[in-house]
Amino acid sequence: MSESRPGVYPSPFSEPFADDTTRPFWKAALDGRLVLQRCTSCQTFVHPPQPYCFACRQGTFAWTELPGSGTIYSFTVVRHPLHPRLQKVVPYVSAVVELDGTQGAGARMLGNLTDCDPDRVRIGDRVQLWFDRVSDTLAVPRFRPEG
Repeated sequence: MSESRPGVYPSPFSEPFADDTTRPFWKAALDGRLVLQRCTSCQTFVHPPQPYCFACRQGTFAWTELPGSGTIYSFTVVRHPLHPRLQKVVPYVSAVVELDGTQGAGARMLGNLTDCDPDRVRIGDRVQLWFDRVSDTLAVPRFRPEG
């Protein structure tokens, strides 16, 4: 686990465990960019990366760069440390973010919302993605409030 700090859920991994399907996502993350699979048949955004589109079952994708901004669709505030190592990081926010640039396709990403007061987080809040580089090979996507 990386160094503990309030509100930031530490990554239990230092490697992305990437395969052929997920490697482009993790490589872009190391470069500070958000890319998602977009089905070339039906144009649906697919995340997390999959070998086949969940909408049309085709298996051909284009990796599409997105701005990394979005709105909180749902969230939870974790106040009880589920492990002693998490004592220093609670409370922390886990959020489901509806990503901008998905043109109504509703692509969403789950991530740790950092740099915020957990008691002030609301559905609909605007957030921006940032990448927490935890090793030379892994950058963990996280969100923070816009502005």
